[in-house]
Amino acid sequence: MLNLNEFIDYVEKLNPNEPEFLQAVTEVSEDVIPYINEYHPEYADLKILERIVEPERVVSFRVAWMDDNNNIQINRGYRVQMNSAIGPYKGGLRFSPTVNLSILKFLAFEQVFKNALTSLPIGGGKGGSNFDPKGKSDNEIMRFCQAFMTELYRHIGAETDVPAGDIGVGSREIGYLFGQYKRIQNNFTGVLTGKGLQWGGSYIRPEATGYGLLYFVECIFDSMNDDLKGKVVAISGAGNVAYYAAEKALSLGAKVITLSNSTGVLYDKEGFTLEKLDHIATLGRNLQAYTEKYPSATFHANEKPWQFKCDIALPCATQNELDADDAKTLIKNGCVCVAEGANMPSTAGAIKVFHKAKIAYAPGKAANAGGVAVSGLEMSQNSIGQQWHASKVDDRLKAIMNNIFKTCIRYGKEKDGYINYLKGANIGGFIKVAEAMKAQGVL
Repeated sequence: MLNLNEFIDYVEKLNPNEPEFLQAVTEVSEDVIPYINEYHPEYADLKILERIVEPERVVSFRVAWMDDNNNIQINRGYRVQMNSAIGPYKGGLRFSPTVNLSILKFLAFEQVFKNALTSLPIGGGKGGSNFDPKGKSDNEIMRFCQAFMTELYRHIGAETDVPAGDIGVGSREIGYLFGQYKRIQNNFTGVLTGKGLQWGGSYIRPEATGYGLLYFVECIFDSMNDDLKGKVVAISGAGNVAYYAAEKALSLGAKVITLSNSTGVLYDKEGFTLEKLDHIATLGRNLQAYTEKYPSATFHANEKPWQFKCDIALPCATQNELDADDAKTLIKNGCVCVAEGANMPSTAGAIKVFHKAKIAYAPGKAANAGGVAVSGLEMSQNSIGQQWHASKVDDRLKAIMNNIFKTCIRYGKEKDGYINYLKGANIGGFIKVAEAMKAQGVL
């Protein structure tokens, strides 16, 4: 029998000063440990959970590069290879000054369950650097990416570990990283996903996380004999995930009223249109400039989107952006569904508020799995030397999100009929990894 408090104490002692990682482990353990004790005590004997929370490998390395003024700069690079029980490590690279080992371990841990839920043969990993691409020239970013890959190439491969993009790592960075890998290894292989369409990339990849998020939300409303037509949606973030989530929401008949970044919230009471979204894409970080062209909108500096009345909230920015007070405000204002486009954007306190109110709360490991799902499909296309049409990829994405939804229903339905999507995602993902680890012996 596993004891939850004893297990969390055990993890905390092994991983001191890593709050994000501990938060992610606690969130999973609260659902998985009771399940193990009731249905699979053999998992406790085999110490499956203890092994899952311990990365198979953590690589840390120095990245030295030359800026445009010929000054040597030094950053730290990481790759956390968390679990490969069901396939090669798969997970993004994040370039941000906020990157540290706790954040990457939490992301890699979440990735294990997210990837398992897709039913694709991919394990979980994550990596990145404390390098900040903002304000850097293209040449500086290229030199950094080349220096980063000069070390990372030793630890990755198409059948070993396949990184992708994340915050601070877009198509430009993936191109530079791939080019350096190809130069060093002298081969053209699917070692990275998120590549350009002309050189091994997949259709729908930029849109995948945002589209997949809305496909999951659509499943939630279908299960309630409802749809998204006329629903008011508040979205945080203004990057790829938020943009394409807004685009897909509009196509499903919803009204999107907010986007945001670290400077504040853009609120358009009339709702965004595709034309308005295209205009936002030209503004960079200056969201306030939107109000000059569309005076019906207002910009709220240093605020969050959750103050505005909505039916659906989609946090798509960063971890722990939505706290308990925000959650209470959303409930008070009539929100009936919260689905995460970012990784762990809701605090533990916020999640408790959602569950107490019995609203539909979809965690990131389920709702934002569309990105890694299409990355997995890109790997499949690379392995057979094909590029599937956009409609085929989109159909596969819809099917994967629907299957994830069904898994959440299967393991998350409570006795009173409430669907605990977090519980369903945690247990559903855990079982697949646990069974693979059990079959492969002690590793």
